[in-house]
Amino acid sequence: MMVFKRTLLFICFFILIIWGVYEFMQPSYGIHAEGTLYTVNKGDKSVTIFDLSKGRTIKTVSMELEPHEATYVESSGSLVITDYGSPEKAGNSVTVINTAKNSIERTISLGESLRPHGIISMPMANSVGVVTDIGNHLSIVNLGTGRVEKQVGTGQDFSHLLARHPQKPLIYVTNINSGSVSVINTEEGRIENIIPVGKKTEGIAITPDGAELWVTNIEEDFISVISTESYETITKLTTGSLPLRIKISRNGQYGLVSNTNDGTISVFSIPNKRLVKTIRLPGSGGLLDRLIYGKPRPVGILIHPNESFAFVSNYSQGRVEVIDMNGFIWAGGIEVGDKPDGLAWVPNLN
Repeated sequence: MMVFKRTLLFICFFILIIWGVYEFMQPSYGIHAEGTLYTVNKGDKSVTIFDLSKGRTIKTVSMELEPHEATYVESSGSLVITDYGSPEKAGNSVTVINTAKNSIERTISLGESLRPHGIISMPMANSVGVVTDIGNHLSIVNLGTGRVEKQVGTGQDFSHLLARHPQKPLIYVTNINSGSVSVINTEEGRIENIIPVGKKTEGIAITPDGAELWVTNIEEDFISVISTESYETITKLTTGSLPLRIKISRNGQYGLVSNTNDGTISVFSIPNKRLVKTIRLPGSGGLLDRLIYGKPRPVGILIHPNESFAFVSNYSQGRVEVIDMNGFIWAGGIEVGDKPDGLAWVPNLN
């Protein structure tokens, strides 16, 4: 009996030690940056609003449908979120949040086009471009009138994410099932070109000068670097497993890719077109590492305008991971909602 009690006490003590180490090692937010970070959480249908300068959550906004991506529209001070929906109920709208009040202002229907996913702000005041997975449309939405001003079919299957040319009226849309990029002229409302890329294209970014598209392939694990003049592939770069998203820094020097299956972030030199570093997020190492942090699944990426930090949504752990861009190292984490995905940055309005 005495041996049993001692064994039980030892087990309890061991569990307490492990729990203490787990709590001590959990990521914390330790930087200070300007603005507010908005994180779209798919699992609990919410948006976490986090003050980057004060290091605290301001508010959590509940959504009616499962949200996926978000973009900030400076001209109206609005955050616009795609209402993707659940397996049981497909969404067909975007939700507009007033960032001064952090409250839902209105919902705008996209008509019969279903499951809106990718979204970007447009050069026209108070407008966004939205891509739908079912319907395969690019919709230009006027937030002021609450109407779809223009809707152009991509001509492809499972249209998902998009990028906008910085000088020309062109939007580039990745089509997962078609393995392509649709080039859409928004002024003329027509498809200008279809670029074949490979199996399962998803993430997309354009260089600040508009010269190159960087497109991820999630089945074959590479990036295609494509000329926007010739639409030819310049080169292909190997990534980690399941490269879902890519973001390019404003200075055009670096591209970050989230390798969801690996739990890593690939850092590429944009001018040199080569891998600079692979950042391993906490939990992507051995068994003990996974026990302490949980297996990471990085998805959404946002690079702060100051280009000193980047933020990566960790889908499996309910965190946003902070990356120090100066040394390309992990610098902490922010607790958010369940299954975080899309990210958006909003400047301080005061």
